[in-house]
Amino acid sequence: MDFPVKPLITLLAIVNPIGVVPFFLHFTQGFTDLQRKRTANIAAFSAFVVVAASALLGLQVLEFFGITLASFQVGGGLLLLMSSINMLHAEQAESRAKDVDEGASRAAAGASIAVVPLAIPLLTGPAAISTVVIYAEKSRHFGEMVTLVMYGVIIGLCTWVALNAAQPIGKFLGQTGINVMTRLMGLILAAMAVEVMADGLTKLFPILAGSH
Repeated sequence: MDFPVKPLITLLAIVNPIGVVPFFLHFTQGFTDLQRKRTANIAAFSAFVVVAASALLGLQVLEFFGITLASFQVGGGLLLLMSSINMLHAEQAESRAKDVDEGASRAAAGASIAVVPLAIPLLTGPAAISTVVIYAEKSRHFGEMVTLVMYGVIIGLCTWVALNAAQPIGKFLGQTGINVMTRLMGLILAAMAVEVMADGLTKLFPILAGSH
């Protein structure tokens, strides 16, 4: 397994902080600069917490419910594929109309929208969580688990940078530029989703790998 790079690329494609910029700008319109910065900070930290918790506790949750990793890989791969299809249509992975509507109403009421819906599910939804759990199972020693948690730090930092620079990013890229980046990340994610599903299917059905 190409552990050092592949999980990070996959997570960046799923989380896609740039793709959340339009939502962030919409939810925080009318916010002061201090309120906008605080919202970005909380959303970035929340994204890190979700990734780190999934890496450290995800497998225990699977064991508690008696779910095999192979089944989880197939299901997780399907979620990744669905997310990639949304992204190829220039829709933010994990986004749902009701989440956007909820975020807008919460922002209008002055409530914090940093955790829901920005961090969950717009940034780190089911696809991101399932990806982290799958790679956590593949960790061979403590160092690799620490690396996976550190990827959560990188995801948090990328989110923090993107959200704090949301206004200049939005002006520079425009909606068309953001859509192009989202589609590119979606294409990468689709290929990785097929690989994850194929790995799970060969474990469930060894005959697919040519075993007898």
